[in-house]
Amino acid sequence: MDNKLDWTHPEPLWNKNSKLPSFEPLSQSIRTDVVVVGAGITGITTAYLLAKEGKNVTLIESSSILNGTTGHTTAKVTAQHGLIYNELINHFGEEHAALYLQAQNDAISSMEKDIQELNISCQWERQPAILYATTAEGAQKLEKEREAYRRLGVAEESLTGLSFSVDETGVLLMGNQAQFHPLLYLSSILEEFLNLGGQVYEQTTAVKVIEGENVLVKTDQEADVTCDQLVICTHFPFHDGKGFYFSRMHADRSYVIAIEPENEWKGGMYLSVDEPKRSIRSIEFEGKTVLLIGGESHRTGEGGDNSFHYRALEEFANRTFGIKTKLFQWSAQDLTTLDKIPYVGPIRKNNKQVYLATGFRKWGMTNSRVAGELLTDYIMGRESLYHGVFAPSRFKADPSIKEFMKSNIDVASHLVEGKLELVGTRPEALLKGEGAVIQWKGERAGAYKDENGELYVLDTTCTHMGCEVEWNSAEHSWDCPCHGSRFSYDGHVMEGPAKKPLKKIAYSDTDEVRHIPESDEVNEEQTDQQ
Repeated sequence: MDNKLDWTHPEPLWNKNSKLPSFEPLSQSIRTDVVVVGAGITGITTAYLLAKEGKNVTLIESSSILNGTTGHTTAKVTAQHGLIYNELINHFGEEHAALYLQAQNDAISSMEKDIQELNISCQWERQPAILYATTAEGAQKLEKEREAYRRLGVAEESLTGLSFSVDETGVLLMGNQAQFHPLLYLSSILEEFLNLGGQVYEQTTAVKVIEGENVLVKTDQEADVTCDQLVICTHFPFHDGKGFYFSRMHADRSYVIAIEPENEWKGGMYLSVDEPKRSIRSIEFEGKTVLLIGGESHRTGEGGDNSFHYRALEEFANRTFGIKTKLFQWSAQDLTTLDKIPYVGPIRKNNKQVYLATGFRKWGMTNSRVAGELLTDYIMGRESLYHGVFAPSRFKADPSIKEFMKSNIDVASHLVEGKLELVGTRPEALLKGEGAVIQWKGERAGAYKDENGELYVLDTTCTHMGCEVEWNSAEHSWDCPCHGSRFSYDGHVMEGPAKKPLKKIAYSDTDEVRHIPESDEVNEEQTDQQ
């Protein structure tokens, strides 16, 4: 097991040896049929499908393409989304659950068809997806899910046990699912989008939306995009459109390590149903079989010492598979809606100009394709069997009301607890490369000391709705437990819904705390994240 590597800058395996094109920022105002904001798997897929329909499509991205959640996935292409179908049947009925399942299976088939027609080499491989339990309670949940499979017509396939050693109490298999290399797949889809006349602009942040006869998307490049329809495929919608999406989703962080195992791997994609959850799949990397071990999910800002989660995954991997070499580690942030089904469709009911897709709950590989096809149907004026299932305007009494109340009670508790928290750490006590919540002149603050010994001191009040952010030691970021906003160590917005950076505090040993004037901060419109 290799402990000599520097893990302070997590990097996904997918980025290694993946050559992605780069694009210039938008330099002048343009007119297009459709503008898609956000160049992850959902944005690229949607742009590609619309271009195939003959639409003039412009894709804009605030940073670099495929640099967000898509680049940090485990890339399981499956309709087996954990223990979901029994829950959907109980809450919404068998028809609703069957449509969700059918949408996922259609997505897998569509992706495979594109891979074949475009001759994409992306390590696409059909594999069974397997849920397993390690407790009696977990086994009971699996049996309820098995019954849901029977009711929905999922072909039952037998599996006597796992191909690796854990104390399993039950297994449930969904056959003929898939895994792949997402960046290799998407680089080819992007190339085809460009061949169809699509345009891409990087380092171009959408900052404001004005709806009228047309839609005007203002950017930070002093260049605007005028379009007939806007599609928001950012991780968190950069434009809320009075949909109150910040109160209807919560953010989770989860972690992945990539290892070369000592034990032979016999295939399959696995997910445990008991806590702590463990996700396992393989990938061929530089001529070797590598395992991706994921899990340790927690609400953003509530994970404590984030480096603990990587250590927990290593301990599980070493105990279960043996570790010849640890190759990579990374984490991802995912959004979950009130009823666990993504929001895909008009930003407001009956709106025919602005659409969005968000809240994939870690299952973005199939749901991104579902979203792309649904959004294309909306814009082309076609009806779909699935519009009602994924419509953002839905608000079901069970479980949406309960989850809405719980989510907002959690926000209120964080607001109160954060303000009352007593801290005793002083900035001078920080080691190089260390960050922490500190007390400075009687106020709660945040501090990070870089490798050169320079201190960055910030007001820890989230600029979205006033919750107190927490230090993420694994990612060197400040994370908000209320709505999932994330800020860099120097306060800039990394992920929304926050738009303004954290306020910087002018630190000295003698002066009182004073905030740096607003003119020294990044303008709000420049920090809407994509």
